[in-house]
Amino acid sequence: MSTSAHPSADAIRTAGTVTDRLVEANERYAADFTDPGMDARPVLRVAVVACMDARLDLHAALGLELGDCHTIRNAGGVVTDDVIRSLTISQRALGTRSVMLVHHTNCGLESLTEDFRHELEDEVGQRPAWAVEAFRDVDQDVRQSMQRVRTSPFLLHSDDVRGFVFDVTSGLLREIDPAESAPVDPA
Repeated sequence: MSTSAHPSADAIRTAGTVTDRLVEANERYAADFTDPGMDARPVLRVAVVACMDARLDLHAALGLELGDCHTIRNAGGVVTDDVIRSLTISQRALGTRSVMLVHHTNCGLESLTEDFRHELEDEVGQRPAWAVEAFRDVDQDVRQSMQRVRTSPFLLHSDDVRGFVFDVTSGLLREIDPAESAPVDPA
């Protein structure tokens, strides 16, 4: 998606809600839409798990086309129970064999803590059932996510699981070695 497509704040306010604008864009899209004749099985047999950050244009960054992969996104690109659920369906029902994990630099989860859940509980009177999954070291979090995929009993294919950090300023991926560990503090 091109950043030049972004309307000004005034245009959004005068044209209705952002959702109205998106629905209108869909109507223009559908007017020229032709069914590509695909099914839900990704051509490349890969599932990509990534952060939901709006700066990541995964298809462009990875050279992917419509139908190439399953894309699973959440805050941080963290492998949670719901990601395992989606990967299990992706593998067992829809034929994927590879998993690519994409975290990124300057992630918002690096500035949060689990206190976020407690603050929510104070505000609304109920603690969320989910963990924030905040982290301080993006490389180590990628390693943890790779380990969660590799050790899940529900996944059939855990031999081709690779993790990366996307640099939001250069657009480059940096692969994370799953065997490396965080440096030990000698103190």
